[in-house]
Amino acid sequence: MKELLLYIARSLVEHPDEVTVTEVQGTDTLTLELRVNPDDMGKVIGRQGRIAKEIRTLVRSYAQRTGAKVSVDIVD
Repeated sequence: MKELLLYIARSLVEHPDEVTVTEVQGTDTLTLELRVNPDDMGKVIGRQGRIAKEIRTLVRSYAQRTGAKVSVDIVD
């Protein structure tokens, strides 16, 4: 799931080498923290958060196939 999130984020931004994903394991949920260059924040979030919402939907649906619970946080 981390690789999927990295692939999606790197294809959206202008500084793909500055994209990082950190996995934080909770009690029952895995949280993926996405960090990008501050100049690319708008491209990852999108207008009214549409792109961020779709990224979360894609990652959740992929995780559901494996039986895991995943959330995506975009960290500035």
